[in-house]
Amino acid sequence: MDRMVYSYKRSINGFAARLTEQERRKLAGTEGVVSVFPSRTYQLQTTRSWDFLGFPRNARRSLPTEGEVIVGMLDTGVWPDSPSFSDAGLGPPPGRWKGACLNFTCNNKIIGARAYRQGRAGLSPVDTAGHGSHTASTVAGRVVEGVGLAGVAAGSARGAVPGARLAIYKVCWDDFCAGEDILAAFDDAIADGVDVISFSIGGKLPAPYFEDAAAIGSFHAMRCGVLTSASAGNSALTGGRVGNVAPWMLSVAASSTDRRLVAKLVLGDGKTIVGASVNIFPKLEKAPLALPINGQSYRGKILFCPRGSNGTGPLQAGAAGTVIVNAEPDVAFVFPLPAVTIAEDQFTEILAYVNRTRTDPVGSIHSTEANFNSEAPIVASFSSRGPNLISPGILKPDLSAPGIAILAAWTPLSPVSGNLRDNRFAAYNVISGTSMACPHATGAAAYVKSFHPGCTSFQVIKLTRWRHCARAATPMDPARNPGGGELVYGAGQLSPARARDPGLVYDAREDDYVRMLCAEGYNATQLRVVTGSDGTACPAAGAAAADDLNYPTMAHHAAPGLNFTVRFPRTVTNVGAPGRSVYTARIVSSGPYIRVAVAPRRLAFSRPLQKLSFTVTVSGALPAGNEFVSAAVVWSDGVRQVRSPIIVHTVDVQ
Repeated sequence: MDRMVYSYKRSINGFAARLTEQERRKLAGTEGVVSVFPSRTYQLQTTRSWDFLGFPRNARRSLPTEGEVIVGMLDTGVWPDSPSFSDAGLGPPPGRWKGACLNFTCNNKIIGARAYRQGRAGLSPVDTAGHGSHTASTVAGRVVEGVGLAGVAAGSARGAVPGARLAIYKVCWDDFCAGEDILAAFDDAIADGVDVISFSIGGKLPAPYFEDAAAIGSFHAMRCGVLTSASAGNSALTGGRVGNVAPWMLSVAASSTDRRLVAKLVLGDGKTIVGASVNIFPKLEKAPLALPINGQSYRGKILFCPRGSNGTGPLQAGAAGTVIVNAEPDVAFVFPLPAVTIAEDQFTEILAYVNRTRTDPVGSIHSTEANFNSEAPIVASFSSRGPNLISPGILKPDLSAPGIAILAAWTPLSPVSGNLRDNRFAAYNVISGTSMACPHATGAAAYVKSFHPGCTSFQVIKLTRWRHCARAATPMDPARNPGGGELVYGAGQLSPARARDPGLVYDAREDDYVRMLCAEGYNATQLRVVTGSDGTACPAAGAAAADDLNYPTMAHHAAPGLNFTVRFPRTVTNVGAPGRSVYTARIVSSGPYIRVAVAPRRLAFSRPLQKLSFTVTVSGALPAGNEFVSAAVVWSDGVRQVRSPIIVHTVDVQ
């Protein structure tokens, strides 16, 4: 077996190899070797969604330059024959493109494709899972009329930038995504010439930056002017926290749209239980209800699963349908048999019917229908929450985007439910996850890039990520999103149409991030792992605090009941009006326990790209039992409003 897996030498300096523990220790002690760390395993984390974001099909576009934008997709590959990836009417790839199509036939839409699996050659980038096709079409799929999943979520499928090009980097296989493959894909994508990277991959818990392939890869991408948009994670509050937390990445939570897919269970006494699922089976009429009991036959019955299920167990048991008690009753999944997911209290109602009926209890499972959801956007119950366990002073997630019941392209090589016993296949599928939210943010970044093709590397970041975190993120209602306010949804809901003219932006450069890492205690060796540079070093004295990073949001972890004072120095750049522009600060607070002051309260700009600084001081004390308080500084010139959220929390970060 070849022990060398990868040699990273296009954009990143390093290699991946199979080593014994003794060899690892010996190599780590060799002069010139910065660090040796084990590979980690990562997991994979619409028609209506773009309209819901206020980004209609006829939104203003820069069509001549949209085709110059190249989006790199690190995922499960792509199904090239989907209508979403047609190259009809598209010219040749941009002249700066340096990528390749390996074991794959590209066109003028999909201009690059590579596959990675522990250094093996000859692998196909074709998508056998569906996930990669779904995310790629959400970002840059062509407009395809009249699609849906067996009539569910019907409409015109489209991506944010239908004219943009796609470069495919297949790094995930059967839900397995290896760190060494991810780093190799980042290495290639940066050198190939992509403008933005979409990374719907992560873990349940974040890792230190010097042990995280995604953090290392995205740092090198940032250095070259490439934004990495990443999923926040699907671990909710029970399995972990936000997984992708590096400040140079955009971390995206998942939220709802105003279309909710519901399924109904009608009991024998006529009572209707409204739950969720993407149920495209015909109505299952008056089938016997059954609880799981050893030795019982479930053939032809509706089987209850009190502790969650993906439908595989009931299907193998011969059940005709299933009712699943789920901790995430807001999410509609596709199951391999007729199914409804319900909440715990609804299960109690059903048990009461079963116990009081004198005849055999029965129920009917109806096909899915779409209802208007007036409370949207609400963060999905599965979406990973903050705080940021690696850098508590950096708010993660950054923002939220649609991630529930998103319709997009699929592969005919995978059943719509993902269950191998399921014989239903479709060209478009409805799935949920922060994996679906991430490409919405990627698409918005690519859309903004299409209006600014000549941006420098750091301007690219200013004109994408910082815009979304400041003005282009619409505030969300904390009363409808319990669990931590901005720790749940970041700066708010993605607003791509308003991202073209933010007025003010927050700029951060490579040396700013290095100073932040130094302030957090990273030593020279760890810094070199992240930056890839032997010349990276912390200041000899006076290292800045992590709060000093010029981030568009402000976060502070406080001890319950203890007084605190924290200062956030910030600098904004005028990218709005070409002439004189005056901004005045307004403070918005949602709680009585903190005080916020801004100095100065007035910023007078005399020219474009001028930078002016201010300091936000937050003080107070949060009583025990009060986990967070939110506030915001809103700068306005009378036309534009640039909002920077503030959150103080007492949530455990250990």
